[in-house]
Amino acid sequence: MAQSGNSGSGNNRSPISNRFRGFLPVVVDLETGGFNAQTDALLEIAAVLVDFDEQGLLTVEQSYRYHVEPFPGANIEQASLEVTGIDPHHPLRPAIPERDALGRIFREVRQKLKETGCKRAILVAHNAHFDLGFLNAAIERTGIRRTPFHPFSVFDTATLGGIAYGQTVLARMAAAAGMAWDAGSAHSAAYDAERTADLFCKIVNSFKPIYDAREVPEPLDDDNE
Repeated sequence: MAQSGNSGSGNNRSPISNRFRGFLPVVVDLETGGFNAQTDALLEIAAVLVDFDEQGLLTVEQSYRYHVEPFPGANIEQASLEVTGIDPHHPLRPAIPERDALGRIFREVRQKLKETGCKRAILVAHNAHFDLGFLNAAIERTGIRRTPFHPFSVFDTATLGGIAYGQTVLARMAAAAGMAWDAGSAHSAAYDAERTADLFCKIVNSFKPIYDAREVPEPLDDDNE
């Protein structure tokens, strides 16, 4: 495992575990059939794993993306489909049930938790509580008993982008950060998750000199909660 410039707590945990108090950031984007997590369909889910490289910089590692079958009785707003361009009933759409999609994502996240020694994943997303709300609703709906994600804590790139770049819209954040943005690919879960991951890494890396130079505090009793 690559080491960062400052190991943080002086223990044997991985750099990413030290950097985020034992949490593993996982970038997630969901495409949905509306804004109501209880009634509207989950149509796509993408997750991006990140980790530190040999120079101690946070980088994108691996991404996963699944088309999701609308759950029985799900509401789908036409306005949402016009934005995303998704045809949920297209015969060639390789969609799988919600439980299968979540299970595949969670399996990869748990493997990364094991590799890094992190205690729990924390969702990173743009306007993150929207995605977390739909994720939690799908978990409850499918009867999944254990999730690797923290149930309410998030890293929100809309907030981070406002601090770092003075922008809260994802496309404008990308422009302010000097990153390319393909408007034709936007509103795909995979594309939005990957660009969000790139921005999250760039923001975290911009704080590396401050993080490396800090005085390391004594760990708190709830450090891994």
